[in-house]
Amino acid sequence: MKSHGVVTRVPGKVNLQLSVGPLGSDGFHEVTTVFQAISLFDDVTISEGVSKAGVTISVTGQTAHGVPADASNLAIRAANLMIKEYEIPADLEIKLKKEIPVAGGMAGGSADAAGVIVGLDSFYELGLSRDEMEKIASQIGSDVPFSISGGVAIGTGRGDQITPALAKGSYTWVLALSNQGLSTPAVYQECDRLREGLSIASPQVSEVLMQALRAGDAKALGKALSNDLQAAACSLRPALRLVLDVGIDYGALGGIVSGSGPTVAFLVSDEEHAMDLTVALSASGVVSSIARAVGPAHGARIIESF
Repeated sequence: MKSHGVVTRVPGKVNLQLSVGPLGSDGFHEVTTVFQAISLFDDVTISEGVSKAGVTISVTGQTAHGVPADASNLAIRAANLMIKEYEIPADLEIKLKKEIPVAGGMAGGSADAAGVIVGLDSFYELGLSRDEMEKIASQIGSDVPFSISGGVAIGTGRGDQITPALAKGSYTWVLALSNQGLSTPAVYQECDRLREGLSIASPQVSEVLMQALRAGDAKALGKALSNDLQAAACSLRPALRLVLDVGIDYGALGGIVSGSGPTVAFLVSDEEHAMDLTVALSASGVVSSIARAVGPAHGARIIESF
């Protein structure tokens, strides 16, 4: 008997490397990035709608504030694309339970879209391969395919061409969160402004970073973290520089603005170190809230069928 609905759990992410090429004639930048999924999760519940109102969405959870509950939500865009592509029923009810920060550079909206794709595949027994799901995902946003795969992966093109990466070990993160998001397009525009007149090379994967991952060497990984958007995010939000300084001063192995920000991710050696850094960041007064997480985490997966 067909279930009434499914719940998909989807991870946030940190970009261990984000290298941004020059602005292309199509208005986009070629990027090379190394993603790590981490244990901050949203839960996406999907069931058939009863009101014949099309796709509806409701949002709850710790980071629900500011999440759109209209057609601009990537979860609704994913649902509508799946409805069109696979001729599934057009009346769906989506419930998001948010833990991933909104507009925080951690792919929260992208993760929700990935949760819808994986959830609908399961609910309607479409039998899609991961490649087929990632192909749909890439039409929605550049981070959506990675949210399906999870783990550690290299993203090329616009970040949506995903290749799993060899990585050993587990990594502990302290995340300095902001109560005010940053616009990804605005950060890219500021990046272009700061680099105007400079010769920008085509982005390449950092071999030093990949060696650190293959060796499971957290200390080496901390030193190898890099993000070409960090200067732009700090230019738009100068307080981020202070957050980075405090984290490094208190012994983080490395610190980086995640994606387009404003979340700042600090790599630490273990859970005890994470507690110490959490206390230090809280006492500094420069951070609105703090979360702790470990990576790599699994990609989007079904956790319940009801």
